[in-house]
Amino acid sequence: MSNNLLKGKRGIIFGALNEQSIAWKVAEQAKAQGATFTLTNAPIAMRMGEINKLAEACDAEVIPADATSVEDLEHLITKSMEVLGGKIDFVLHSIGMSPNVRKGKSYDDTNYDWYHKTMDVSAISLHKVLQTAKKLDAIKEWGSVLALTYIAAQRVFPDYNDMADAKSLLESITRSFGYHYGVEKKVRINTISQSPTVTTAGSGVKGFDAFIKYSDEISPLGNASAEDCANYCITLFSDLTKYVTMQNLFHDGGFSNTGVSRKVMERFM
Repeated sequence: MSNNLLKGKRGIIFGALNEQSIAWKVAEQAKAQGATFTLTNAPIAMRMGEINKLAEACDAEVIPADATSVEDLEHLITKSMEVLGGKIDFVLHSIGMSPNVRKGKSYDDTNYDWYHKTMDVSAISLHKVLQTAKKLDAIKEWGSVLALTYIAAQRVFPDYNDMADAKSLLESITRSFGYHYGVEKKVRINTISQSPTVTTAGSGVKGFDAFIKYSDEISPLGNASAEDCANYCITLFSDLTKYVTMQNLFHDGGFSNTGVSRKVMERFM
């Protein structure tokens, strides 16, 4: 159902890889709600994924960019404004990657070169996007930037590894940059802490299948789907949420506030 919540708005969506991606679902919903936008991902991710299929469906231009490269981001943002015909109203940062996770290194045996890569790709890239956009004066007043995070930033999930540190940094950047961008340009910045979701990135975490079942049994409403996360993103890109900023917003069916559920307790009784 379209309510034209984003009619006339322009955006940049990072991180759509395939139909499992939350960014993919956000793009589909943004299109349905009247937005125009560009799509971007790292060149290596684009070779692995199906972003051109999404671009065709959404009538969107694909602009490759390494989100850790300021030069690439300057080109992406400048080109996006040119293609879309004006300043940007919304940005989705849906980027995360850990070589330590991919290569099976445990948290207490971290490869620090890989650790730095995790931080740069998964968290510092948000700072680079925001700083570059601010210097280019690319985001309109009352614009909205969202980044996707996970509750491992607050609680220990052993196999989430150094991605937990990256998400903690991501949320800190959201608060700190949210203050400066809010004061100067009225731009709002938030993170969405999503339920564990079946995506290409999420599925790489050890024990993911078992944990997603556990989370579903703990959460009063069950796990939130990628589609429902996309709907939440749309509300936060819209003018209905103009005064929401610097927040970490849980979209997890109540998991974050539930200690234990009866369903899980029954396993031990």
